[in-house]
Amino acid sequence: MSEVFEARVTKDSLVFSAAHFITFNGNICERLHGHNWRLDVSVSGQLDENGYVFDFIAMRDACQKIVSELDHTVLLPESHHSISVETSSDGREVTARFEDRRWVFPVEDCCVLPIANTTAELMAHWIGCRLIDELGLKNAEGIRELRVGIEENFGQWATVRLPTN
Repeated sequence: MSEVFEARVTKDSLVFSAAHFITFNGNICERLHGHNWRLDVSVSGQLDENGYVFDFIAMRDACQKIVSELDHTVLLPESHHSISVETSSDGREVTARFEDRRWVFPVEDCCVLPIANTTAELMAHWIGCRLIDELGLKNAEGIRELRVGIEENFGQWATVRLPTN
């Protein structure tokens, strides 16, 4: 078995404040609330000719780009089976509906994500897929896995491990 190395970034700057609500147990929908979310990202694999797995600065910058997009927004799921999310015809408002509940937000305050529910697990997966694309990790030489951890509340983490080849 060959050695596996890991390059990891988790910085105070990789934090974003965002509101969300999720559904669970069928038809229970949380109240709208917010978190100070934190990212912890690592790439694992073999060392390259320079003696490192992956460039920390490239990882940090790609994570910071995503964090900046999410910061100070309301996170809404695009493909939820019971929550509908629609942008008004004039493009100024986003309306989210669940059963008899309705929320209306300015469009610039929303981040509609291509996920089924704004759980930490699904957000970690979405962020991981974005990072694989943005960092060019798919089938990258020597890279085996990307791990994304997202903390939604102090001590409450969701983590996904995504193969890169």
